[in-house]
Amino acid sequence: MSDKRTSRRQFLKRSGAALAAGAGTSTIPAEAHGAQHFQLATPDDREAQQSGDVRIATIGVGIQGSNDTNAALRVPGVRMVAAADVYEGRLTRAREVWGNHLFTTRDYREVLARPDVDAVIIATPDHWHARMAIDAMNAGKDVYVEKPMVQRIEEGHGVIDAQRRTGRILQVGSQRVSSIVYAKAKELLAAGVIGPLNFIEVNYDRNSSLGAWQYSIPTDASPETIDWDRFLGHAPKRPFEPIRLFRWRNYQDYGTGVPGDLFVHLFSGIHYVLDSNGPTRVMSTGGLRHWKDGRDVPDVMIGLLDYPETPRHPAFNINMRVNFASGDGGGSSFRFIGPDGVLTIDNRVTLQRATREREPGHTANTFSRAVQEQVVREYRARHPERAPEVSPQHTEVYAPPAGYNDLLDHFQNFFNAVRSRKPVVEDAVFGFRAAGPALLTNMSYFDKRPYQWNPETMKIVG
Repeated sequence: MSDKRTSRRQFLKRSGAALAAGAGTSTIPAEAHGAQHFQLATPDDREAQQSGDVRIATIGVGIQGSNDTNAALRVPGVRMVAAADVYEGRLTRAREVWGNHLFTTRDYREVLARPDVDAVIIATPDHWHARMAIDAMNAGKDVYVEKPMVQRIEEGHGVIDAQRRTGRILQVGSQRVSSIVYAKAKELLAAGVIGPLNFIEVNYDRNSSLGAWQYSIPTDASPETIDWDRFLGHAPKRPFEPIRLFRWRNYQDYGTGVPGDLFVHLFSGIHYVLDSNGPTRVMSTGGLRHWKDGRDVPDVMIGLLDYPETPRHPAFNINMRVNFASGDGGGSSFRFIGPDGVLTIDNRVTLQRATREREPGHTANTFSRAVQEQVVREYRARHPERAPEVSPQHTEVYAPPAGYNDLLDHFQNFFNAVRSRKPVVEDAVFGFRAAGPALLTNMSYFDKRPYQWNPETMKIVG
């Protein structure tokens, strides 16, 4: 429940100044492009504030924005009051799903200026994440921003600074850090069940049109139903082309490709499980192999990363892969590999302990007979022959309850923090430490070179 109130005029004036001083982003007047007239809080809204409900607004009510909103509204004491989107059809759908009482607008700043909005969900194309998150915190709103937290490396510290300066709650939407599955993996790895970690294999593969971002384009898409300039924002100007809005992940101007959609989830899970701040070196390769539909990002990517030694773990490496034409049907899993076993995370945790050889063996059969007999005699003195025995089963499986949803847990953690003002795990610093390596894999792919990264300062080295 926000304790910082502002009029629409005051906010828009301050927001325009912040944009002018910000990371080269542009602004569009709030009155342009048919934005709806600002509405004052109703008596019901004031009653909600007094009752302790958290009033939310969603900015970007597309696929993920709708999923996020539905999960948020399952948390007791959460009420939706507003929505913003550049496509009129999704605002209509928002009122159909969540009620005609919703205030809707194409201009997100009108949402931020409302005194009856306590927190916002930002689920827009990636190129708007940093600007909207900073504007929302400046307006006194708590923020749930979808991953990746930023589209560009240079935006990360601005979001961190805004969170520290305003004292608002900011949580990034990569729900693995709230999952009981990942919490169990964290517990097991901390107990040393696989010995010293030395390697992680990760895959997040898909083999479907929707998995490759081939989303539907509405039949009424037009300059009248879509605020095209507002969608573009600081991205390069170009003529109206609705495929770029509804399949924005396919384009570097608005999205972050495979790394920003999927690698960032993997980094979030790894960093949470291992209490890691991130890698020191990032390199990647890949290509556009199957989905040659006009997109300018690859559909196959492989990332190789070096992680430094920490008090909890020796140095280790990660092999990370995404394939959008995976013949095995796809899926996602982590394999944490050590000398004493392998711990796998998919939708559960599986621990396979290594079966140790009962004796090391020898290669004396290549020596002369006399030397061979001497070597074998000494070997048997150290390792007497033992009778055969049944090998024990070394696999343990930890599964969550049927129907478990870590996205719901993630929103419960967010709203608990909104009410208590206690920090969240996936704050701006954590979010940038996951987004940074993901964005560096993109840079490595396009620039055809490795990148050095300082995970403590969160800056490129050299």
